[in-house]
Amino acid sequence: MSGAELSPWIALPAAALLIAGGLLSLVGALGLLRFNHFFARIHAPTMGNTLGAGCVLIASMLTSSAVAGRPVIHELLITVFLLLTSPVTTMLLMRAAVFRSESGRDQPGDTP
Repeated sequence: MSGAELSPWIALPAAALLIAGGLLSLVGALGLLRFNHFFARIHAPTMGNTLGAGCVLIASMLTSSAVAGRPVIHELLITVFLLLTSPVTTMLLMRAAVFRSESGRDQPGDTP
């Protein structure tokens, strides 16, 4: 099987995962633009980042495994790294924003 010929049993789920990943990332980007306060804005891109990238990585695993003819799991390392770092980064950003708002550096209505 060459790289141009993928079985429909591989191509269709991979295409669906890529479309889902793109839509999740788009929803996260729209949420970032739509919400007006930092605490509301932080949630949408984080979910879009984690779930969207996860869908793309699973699609990549499917197609790479089909082309190579063996299980390819390099993407699992990227997935684990992303799933570990994204929530931690979000929590650190939220704690910094809470600390900043409690210390009185922000005026009411400001968005950090």
